[in-house]
Parts: sequence; structure tokens; C-alpha cells
Amino acid sequence: MAPNARLDHRNPLVFDTHELGRRPGALQRLTREIDAPKDLGIQGVIGVPEGAPVELELRLESVMEGVLVTGTARAQAKGECVRCLEPLELALEADFQEMFSYPDADDRGRVKAEPADDAEEDEDRLFIEDGLFDLEPVLRDAVVLALPMQPVCQDDCLGLCSECGARLTDDPDHHHDAVDIRWAALQGLAGSLEDGEKDEMSGADAEAGVDEKQEK
Repeated sequence: MAPNARLDHRNPLVFDTHELGRRPGALQRLTREIDAPKDLGIQGVIGVPEGAPVELELRLESVMEGVLVTGTARAQAKGECVRCLEPLELALEADFQEMFSYPDADDRGRVKAEPADDAEEDEDRLFIEDGLFDLEPVLRDAVVLALPMQPVCQDDCLGLCSECGARLTDDPDHHHDAVDIRWAALQGLAGSLEDGEKDEMSGADAEAGVDEKQEK
């Protein structure tokens, strides 16, 4: 990724490296609790709700070409079971490591003699700007990788009944009597014949009643 426009130090996911300095080998450890940004997770499946607390533990290491950031994010993710559609919650722990490069250093850590037109090369790189770096894109990628693509409320969740939608885990013996489709057609025909016979009998009884009245 190309250098950011201008980072806001008030953003909780923007970190300052001035205290760390640029001396290779320097280390700094940080902990911070932030409010989860919007859409942190797998959209429509599972994620950390916006505003929920996210605990960050970071290790910043100064190297020749920039700052190597290693860390862990912990939070509670919420979603929906893909089998029974019940809401679920799970503890999320996402590990990550990313290099944030100095804009004025090449891949070997040396200061560039003059700016080069390497926009394509920089496209996938993250940069430090004015001593600041933005952790949000790294956090988002790490959270997506740490979350299950098909979350379930429990490993042996049986899902829903395909006929009535009942939750099978609550009633493992739940079932419906299966009817052979060929017999179902015959049963429908038989029912139609029975209804027809009843109608004929009703009609015959009505005619008999009329005849009796006429004889009287």
C-alpha cells in the first residue's frame, strides 16, 4: 500500500514510533484497549460488534527498513450458527505480524538517493508516515483469518429439520413419516374416488327421499 495521506494520532489504531526510534534492534511493548471499528470480521457471517472492546498486545521492533510489528488481538465475536441459525458467541484471538516501512528507505534499509517511480511495488506495502502507522488494515486481515468461515454453535449441531424447521439438537428423535411419492399419488387418487362415492351416495339418498315424499 502506498504511503497514507495523513494519519490522525487521535485514532486509537494509529501508533507512534517516535519513542522507539530508528536504531535497529530497539524494542517497545504496548497494550491498548480499543473500540472495535465497523465491519470487523466476515460480513454477514460473524464478527466483532462495532464498539465492542478489543484488547491489543503489540511488540514493536526497529529494523533497518522500518518497524516490525508483532501482536495479538482479543475480543468476543458474535454471529449465527450456519446449521441451526441460533446466535452464537466465541472468544477471538488473532495473531499478526507486519512490516511498516520507512518511505525513504529501500528494501535493504538504505536511504534512497532519489525518489523512484515504484508505485506498483509499493501497492502491497504498509508505510510509516511522520513516525505514525495505522494498524487497522492489519487488524482486519488478522481477524478475518482467525474467524471460522462456517461458524457452528457446537461441533455436533444437527441443524434444522428440512420439513418443519425444528432444531434437531433439541429433539434428536424428531422425524416425519416418509411417504413414497408413488404411493402418495395413489393415495390422492383413492381419496378423490372416496369423495366421489360419498357424493354419489348423498345424491342417491336425496333422490330416494324425494321419491318417498312423492309416493306419500
